[in-house]
Amino acid sequence: MLAQCAEPGSLQGLSWLMCYLTSGKHMLFYGSFLTVLALLAITAPIALLFGFGGAVASRSRIPPLRWFGKIYTSMVRGVPDIIFFLFVPIALDQGLEWLRHQVYCDSDAPVRQGNEFIVCAAAKLPLSSSPGWVHDTYGFILAVVAFAIVFGAFAANVLYGAMQAVPHAQLETAEAYGMNSRQVTRRILIPQMWVYALPGLSNLWMILIKATPLLFLLGVEDIVYWARELGGAKSSAFTYPHSDWRLYYFLVILVFYLLMTWCSEKILARLTWRLSRGQATLGGEAIRKGA
Repeated sequence: MLAQCAEPGSLQGLSWLMCYLTSGKHMLFYGSFLTVLALLAITAPIALLFGFGGAVASRSRIPPLRWFGKIYTSMVRGVPDIIFFLFVPIALDQGLEWLRHQVYCDSDAPVRQGNEFIVCAAAKLPLSSSPGWVHDTYGFILAVVAFAIVFGAFAANVLYGAMQAVPHAQLETAEAYGMNSRQVTRRILIPQMWVYALPGLSNLWMILIKATPLLFLLGVEDIVYWARELGGAKSSAFTYPHSDWRLYYFLVILVFYLLMTWCSEKILARLTWRLSRGQATLGGEAIRKGA
């Protein structure tokens, strides 16, 4: 904070605005953009890993594993996303606290007492004595798990379709050359499926970007939370009184997401071009003719 901001009531014009925009809460608002970027950077690879596992399980020759893959993709895709976004953090949090209750608590009282879920203080996650950043990190981790499970199911469906799109003749040819099923999957199927999966994964990435405001519903102080907190009308009881400015804050968020999607489109288009080179697809044929 600037030195002249010690007495906000005596400021006017540009000086008032500069002090307002550099206040402590605004620094948290700026940091919340990094929270969104961190969510995307962490969730995307984890969801892709879940999706790859679900797709491989759906193609498995072992019936229980194949059933698990089918149930995972069908159940998550068939239930509204917000249900899982709210259910997974609560279920995971209470499940961990129940396990800790069995280990650290001496009470024989059931944790489920009517509509209340009650555990001893030692079993709470995080502990009440933990610093604030521990509580924030714990909530963020639960949000990452919820996002990864939901978008992993959609990724599994995309990757399964991409695996099915790889010409079966190429797989048979690899087997004819003496490759076993693992070698065929690792050397032939997986390298070639990405060109078929990328359009679906690109759409899924865009949906993931647009779903990040749901962090607000999970209790994480994201950009939507701070836009509502800072943009709402503030009376003279506050340090920086102003009228309802939510429109301007949400315009900033609008520009942020438009930039995110624009940059993503450029990167994904370049990646599609690189993966299509030498492939027997429409994109690969267009590259060959252009060259």
